[in-house]
Amino acid sequence: MIRKANAVWKGGLKDGTGTVSVASGVITNVSYNFSQRFQDAPGTNPEELIAAAHAACFAMALSGELGKVSLPPESIETKATLTLEMLEKGPTTTKIHLDVVAKVPGAAADAFMKAAEAAKTTCPISRLLHTEITMDAKLA
Repeated sequence: MIRKANAVWKGGLKDGTGTVSVASGVITNVSYNFSQRFQDAPGTNPEELIAAAHAACFAMALSGELGKVSLPPESIETKATLTLEMLEKGPTTTKIHLDVVAKVPGAAADAFMKAAEAAKTTCPISRLLHTEITMDAKLA
């Protein structure tokens, strides 16, 4: 499987603007700029999109892990918080924290946590990222 995205940047780093799109059309010419990325101005940025991808990927991976032990989930809500820090080597994603709440009928806490830990390490986005990944996971 191959997925595609496109970004266009015009201008300098601090005064320029960019747009990002994905081939599916779900995201089309969404704008971003320096202040949205590094100064908390309203709007999206690449790091927010990574956090969204990680949350979605993890939720599916956890569903798969729970399915392996015959505990199909009713629902899984995952919130990903990505931390971007200005380090000496430049802006760096230093960690991502996953907050997970799942409704899994019949699941014992230890079986759920084992599945959540497995999902955290096997989800494709987790494996892509070279950063600290922490997690708080609980049954609803």
